[in-house]
Amino acid sequence: MTACSLTFLGTGTSHGIPVIGCTCSVCTSSDERDTRLRSSVLLEDGGHALVIDTGPEFRLQALKHKITHLDAVFYTHDHADHINGIDDLRSFSRHGPLRVYASRAVVETIRVRFPYALDADVVAGGRPHLLLTVIQPYETVTVGTMNVTALPILHGGDEIFAYRIGSLGYVTDCSEVPQKSVEYLRGLDTLVVDALRRFPHPSHFSLFEALGLISHVGPKHAYLTHLSHGFAHQKLEEELPPSVHVAYDGLVIPIGGENEKEKELYH
Repeated sequence: MTACSLTFLGTGTSHGIPVIGCTCSVCTSSDERDTRLRSSVLLEDGGHALVIDTGPEFRLQALKHKITHLDAVFYTHDHADHINGIDDLRSFSRHGPLRVYASRAVVETIRVRFPYALDADVVAGGRPHLLLTVIQPYETVTVGTMNVTALPILHGGDEIFAYRIGSLGYVTDCSEVPQKSVEYLRGLDTLVVDALRRFPHPSHFSLFEALGLISHVGPKHAYLTHLSHGFAHQKLEEELPPSVHVAYDGLVIPIGGENEKEKELYH
């Protein structure tokens, strides 16, 4: 895998920030980094591009970051804040089907909730034309030079997917990481992990739990995402260890290629 980049399209929780009707200091902040759309990321290797999750603001995210081509979409799970922008994938499937990868449960959800997106008439252009593909736990799919591996994690009582892409781990909506998936998160250059709030939540890591995972697997750098309005960007950044940072919408970071740990896992 050659060098690629990750763009944070959104770093907020399911409410987004500002939260409707809220007048707290974060929701009314003048710091642009405190405005957070629903969580999603774009990965590019120079010639290819993929996104993980398409939330309700995906159209706005794609316009803001001038996304004109996608080779694939990967879904973590089927909650509204991660999947409800699926209709706007029509812009990326005008000339042929767009491949979508997800667990069997998520694929079935898409079939039920978005049946018009399957086997659509490409010429008409009014509907997405998606080629749904079930990806199995720990299966690796290659998009361009990017090797994308699905890692089962727990989101409350649901098993969903995190992903490892080269030396990057992307772990959102997580309450527990099974030991086998932990091993796939070792040896990373960069780990992205959700930290919903300061106190425990039944289906998300708290800040303490996110920092615990970071300490346990030891990436060179880590970024917190899927943040609620309980965190002000600058204040949280100031209290974190030097190698841990607060992600924000629009942040672009370089992602390294395959390292020795990945070679050990996949070869």
